[in-house]
Amino acid sequence: MATKRKKRISAIKSKKRKKNTRLFILSMIVMVIVGFLFFFFVTLFDSVYPPTGGKGVTAKSKEKQEVVLYFSDSNERFLVPEKRYIPKGKEINAQAEELVKALIEGPKTGLMKTFPEGAQLQSVRVGKDGIAYVSFGKNLVELHPGGSTSEIATIYSLTNTLTSNIVNIKRVKILTEGKELKTIKGHIDTKRPFTLNRELMAQGAAGG
Repeated sequence: MATKRKKRISAIKSKKRKKNTRLFILSMIVMVIVGFLFFFFVTLFDSVYPPTGGKGVTAKSKEKQEVVLYFSDSNERFLVPEKRYIPKGKEINAQAEELVKALIEGPKTGLMKTFPEGAQLQSVRVGKDGIAYVSFGKNLVELHPGGSTSEIATIYSLTNTLTSNIVNIKRVKILTEGKELKTIKGHIDTKRPFTLNRELMAQGAAGG
């Protein structure tokens, strides 16, 4: 009798251990799923509603601002505005750099790029005279397709974007390797600074 009793007690304890083990494993699985869902929805929220200020969930270094970039339409006749959120620079030169980087990256709404693939930005300096001196690597010239239409698109997408978004920028001068650029491909004189060109701007905006 004692042996049977011990067997029953041992069997009951074994069942309890198995039950506790299953409950522990189930609890761990639930915790992992809840943690994954929390991370997923926080990430999704930040991507849909990028922060415009404050520390929030993301780091302050990732603070965004809404801007309007200008890209070409499919015929390269007009510059079409595209709204975009880009990193917010701490001062005017950094703000201008972020705008130019976004232009080089290209549109996200089916418009046409105005800078050749692989073009490299070196620096942007805004002088007290209101001129933004934008220096590119020499590959801007080497990679550019040329033609008066493409050159105009490059020049004025840059000029209109900078002057429209930063009030202190009145004119834009294009440089390569920090030196004066006479022309991109021989069609447009780039020795002089350029001002906002409203005639090239199409009506309406493309959301970004």
